[in-house]
Amino acid sequence: MIRRLRSLAPLGLPALLLALLLAGVVTPAAGAASRTVSFDGRTVQVPAGWPVYRLDRHSRMCVRLDRRAVYLGTPSSQQRCPAEAIGRRRAILVEPASAGTSALAAAPRRATGSAGGAVFTGLGFDACSAPSSRSMAAWADSPYRGVGVYIGGINRACSQPNLTAEWVAAQTAAGWHLIPTYVGLQAPTSACSSCAKLTSSQATAQGVAAAVDAVEEAGAVAMGPGSPLYFDMESYSQTSSATAATLAFLEAWTEKLHALGYVSGVYSSSASGIEDLAGQIGSGYVLPDDIWIANWNGQQSTTDTVVPSTAWTPHRRIHQYRGGHNESYGGVTINIDNNYVDGETVGSATLVAGDNPVGYLDFAKAPAPGQVRIRGWAFDPNAPTEPLAIRLSVGGKEGIPGAATYELGTVATGGRRDVAAAFPEAGPKHGFDLSLPTVMSGPQRICAYALNISSGEDRLLGCKGATIPVALRLSHLTAKNNKVKVRVACLWPDGTECPGQIVLRSHFRIASHSRTGPRTRPVKRVIGRIPFRLTGGGAQTFRVPLSSGGRELLRLRGQLKTQVVVAIPGGRRIAVLRVGS
Repeated sequence: MIRRLRSLAPLGLPALLLALLLAGVVTPAAGAASRTVSFDGRTVQVPAGWPVYRLDRHSRMCVRLDRRAVYLGTPSSQQRCPAEAIGRRRAILVEPASAGTSALAAAPRRATGSAGGAVFTGLGFDACSAPSSRSMAAWADSPYRGVGVYIGGINRACSQPNLTAEWVAAQTAAGWHLIPTYVGLQAPTSACSSCAKLTSSQATAQGVAAAVDAVEEAGAVAMGPGSPLYFDMESYSQTSSATAATLAFLEAWTEKLHALGYVSGVYSSSASGIEDLAGQIGSGYVLPDDIWIANWNGQQSTTDTVVPSTAWTPHRRIHQYRGGHNESYGGVTINIDNNYVDGETVGSATLVAGDNPVGYLDFAKAPAPGQVRIRGWAFDPNAPTEPLAIRLSVGGKEGIPGAATYELGTVATGGRRDVAAAFPEAGPKHGFDLSLPTVMSGPQRICAYALNISSGEDRLLGCKGATIPVALRLSHLTAKNNKVKVRVACLWPDGTECPGQIVLRSHFRIASHSRTGPRTRPVKRVIGRIPFRLTGGGAQTFRVPLSSGGRELLRLRGQLKTQVVVAIPGGRRIAVLRVGS
């Protein structure tokens, strides 16, 4: 599996193309240099220049999602990660093909989190990657009983091989108090230079989306309604616009969490986010229920000069009093931050029977340009022998701007002996393995949902990453008589609309002058353009005439190095030739 992120929907593919074009959400995908590595009997294309790590040779390597790196293998349950890691997801994780079958045992087993919140007062720690059950047991003799875990968010930096519903249930049963943390979009002036930032004009909508995603991630690991969810808003510069946008985002986060039955918490620096929230006391602003104050002053208490003594009491505060460092207990070393906790944490997380579908997305890949293939399994525990319908979202989870959604129909009907063995009441006919066309291209996160039949809700089966080649092929490229000729083939299925355009873009240098003397500078000019419309599976030769400006430029220069850019919704192909003598 590579992680990075039948019937079509009632809105057919031609209509979907038009809608995406009009909305302006389909943008061309630029090509990138790559190289080939061999892994698990396969060849994998990876970005040129990125380091490649084979995890079987580095048993405790931290799989850092915020780095431009390629990881081959399965993250270790004993990986060692720095507590301070944060940043936009950039890494590519390529797991063995067999990982999809072993995932059956880790898939949700008709279970939901049964617990709400629980107040805890005492010492806690947080680590970038949830420690293994063995490590948690080794730390039973430590002074800590609270532990922060990162459940999701675009800026979560570390992989989480240990964080499952079973792990949460086991740790809460062992007396640990969990502090779930979501690392989403950061303030516009965030001190985190590598982080994805929120947008001032969309702050409220982005806060709502963060809350919805956080609840989904929490529910997947048995942290049910009533649990607190803390948003990690790192330190930022307090300009008037940045403060206003951040407060709008956090208020929307709080209001949406309340609507979904969860408790709202916010982690931030005493000198930025916490100070800005404290400044809203008494203003009518919807404050979070709990705050987590980052102030590395070494004091094991929850008092802070920027927070009035009467605010967020009683038992509504956590204080992070020391940053990342190593500590060892029971022979196990973990890099942690220190916290003094007097606030809400996850309660007991006993796993109980649930109504939502169960299943797993084994893999998602691109078998051909403009195509997506998915494989997995799903069934509804309320109707275990009935076939199930699947919905696909290409471009991220449902609701992500620009994502394309496809209703695939009742396709979970294939044989799966492993499912029948694990769930005898369901039988074997719950697998799916199919391909479909998509307008998306480039690196995409592909998410599959099982559609609920009876009581309960639709369920996310998982998200995988794949790079989808653009569904175009260019050939027979020539230039003659002030025209460029190119044959274009659209590789979408027969009969689908395939609109696009061909642009001729010339690159050259012109002389200029500066204080240091003569020099040249690069110039780009569009010297020709035509629209076209094909149908999937079709090909046609097009002749693109040079514009009047292009002809004049050719007359003056004699020859032009020209890019032929052919674009359709979802991406583009580029070829280069010389026009002129």
